[in-house]
Amino acid sequence: MKSPIVMISSYPPRLCGIGTFCEEAREFIQKHNPDREVLVISHTDGEGDGVFPLIDMSKRDWWRAVAEKVHDLDPHAVHIEHEYGLYEYCDERGHGDGNQGFLDLLDAISDVPTVVEPHTVHGRLTDFEADFIFKMTRRANVVLFKCHYQKWRLDWNFAGKGWPTPRNIMVVPHGARSDRRYSLAEVVELRKELDIDKVGQLSTHLVGLIGWIQSNKRWDILTSMWEEIAREIHERTGEDWDLLAAGTWRDPNHKNDYDKYRNEVDVLEQKGLAHYYEFVPRGDIYYKMMAVCDFIVLPSTDETQSGTLARIIALNKPYITTAPMEGLTAQTLESDGGLLFTTKDMLKRHVIDLACNEGMRMRLGENLKHYLDTVVSWEVVAEQYIDAYELAREATRTGKPVLQPMEF
Repeated sequence: MKSPIVMISSYPPRLCGIGTFCEEAREFIQKHNPDREVLVISHTDGEGDGVFPLIDMSKRDWWRAVAEKVHDLDPHAVHIEHEYGLYEYCDERGHGDGNQGFLDLLDAISDVPTVVEPHTVHGRLTDFEADFIFKMTRRANVVLFKCHYQKWRLDWNFAGKGWPTPRNIMVVPHGARSDRRYSLAEVVELRKELDIDKVGQLSTHLVGLIGWIQSNKRWDILTSMWEEIAREIHERTGEDWDLLAAGTWRDPNHKNDYDKYRNEVDVLEQKGLAHYYEFVPRGDIYYKMMAVCDFIVLPSTDETQSGTLARIIALNKPYITTAPMEGLTAQTLESDGGLLFTTKDMLKRHVIDLACNEGMRMRLGENLKHYLDTVVSWEVVAEQYIDAYELAREATRTGKPVLQPMEF
């Protein structure tokens, strides 16, 4: 067996979007590298074969144990998933270190080919974010952004500060599965499997609000208008459409929002217009809940990229989402697979139009199928990861920095 690929990230069973991403990415990296193990160094709550739960964020020098393990494993490449909250050490006064430990880790493994994949890169950076990205890109061999706009906006951000723009940035999109598409016959069976067919008065036509319930996923934007929307759809088509709201909360800071959104859905359910389904949004059931819907509404008010959208794309489901909203808008424009709204009236109009126009739903779904197959499927993304590893290895071997072309 050749030297392993080592990923550093949060990992299940932690209820964390980055951990779920790492689990799925690892699956496809392994498929594309059958002669190498793909191992994970995780936080202390990570579990599973080939997982080393060593990241102890209660320690200021948590990175030392990680660096030691990296060198013990002698990896082909190190692939790090980054989110600010995952690597922030806080002292006894609650003061954070600004991810300094993460930078210390990169310094400590500078002799190893290193690829960093940051999951939050805003179009307009705060001073802290700009400083961190500058320092991080100086230390990593290759940095992977999810969207092209993040790369050309970084040039604008850095030029405004008089800083040189990093040239070691590749754009590799958020991967999406290509093995979760369901036929109409399979959707009928899924309704039975999920017991949705047993819900009294629930229509065969469903609009989905699916995923983690938190303050930035503004379910109330749609629920506040749903009764009026359902009435107008029925007047136009004679069809009954219902709202399927499904998910749960994970962050205690968002519990009040969960209660608020849940109560609004309960009121609609009492009127026979909606149904709430409690589930943990990960694994196969996440895909199955989306699959039973005709289309999905993703009313997020803060998102640089989205695991929820990756699943929508995997299912080729038409969708409606907020704009302008970082990666959500970018992928909607690139895929031509969804509709964008900037006001409540626009959302209302799009929901009604999409419900009343099966041809539009089919066209958007076909566009998403093409986008999935050619741009964002994990099969395509895994090959781009391999390219990034080779660039990192060459940079480590020669001492010459990676130079990627600018976007514009």
